[in-house]
Amino acid sequence: MPHSATRRTILLTTAATALPLTAACGGGGDDGGSAAASSSPAGQDLAKAGDIPVGGGKVFKEQKVVVTQPEKDDFKAFSAVCTHQGCVVADVSGGTINCACHGSKFAIADGAVKQGPATEPLPAEQITVEGNSVRLA
Repeated sequence: MPHSATRRTILLTTAATALPLTAACGGGGDDGGSAAASSSPAGQDLAKAGDIPVGGGKVFKEQKVVVTQPEKDDFKAFSAVCTHQGCVVADVSGGTINCACHGSKFAIADGAVKQGPATEPLPAEQITVEGNSVRLA
């Protein structure tokens, strides 16, 4: 007689398979979502340097990258995926990178948590600035 899967077996198998996925979206794993940002094509132009305000930055939602300019000609890039629960951050204002989902704020200079609930910083991403072009490295 063939063994058919019971509802309980299916639910347990589904839960066990989904567990690593939900853990990765949760509370600040090692990569904090940077793998999604890293999947963006290297060398892709993001913006002109003049489009990134000094003391501020810009979120590139499609590439899941945020680029900041804490001081003139000092460009930084971070994953735009909030380390709290995986939302893409909303904007850069008031000297912080801001997640609208639960209110986390991150420093524009190093991605450090300035206000929770996030407990892990935004992971750094690689960019190059050549002339007036900011692009993914």
